[in-house]
Amino acid sequence: MAQPAFEERLARLEGRVEGFEGRFDSLERRFDGVERRIDGLDQKIDRFRAELSGRIEHLDGRIGHVDQKIDRNFQWTTGINVVLWSTILVSLYFR
Repeated sequence: MAQPAFEERLARLEGRVEGFEGRFDSLERRFDGVERRIDGLDQKIDRFRAELSGRIEHLDGRIGHVDQKIDRNFQWTTGINVVLWSTILVSLYFR
């Protein structure tokens, strides 16, 4: 079996290298597409994070308002109970 000439072997290798270049170009385009998709997802996450932060701040304000309302109601209830028990004790004492 005769060995192929150096030029033939070199031509075959050059053909393979050209095939690899095409594949590498294809991979580069695909990675660019993936990178764009990741950038898009990153922007969506940033928008979602900003929206969620706004909602949390809104809920925090509402919870603060409810907390103040509960405190006022507790103070009124405690005051009414103190007056009620004082009236009962005074009426029992002077009976």
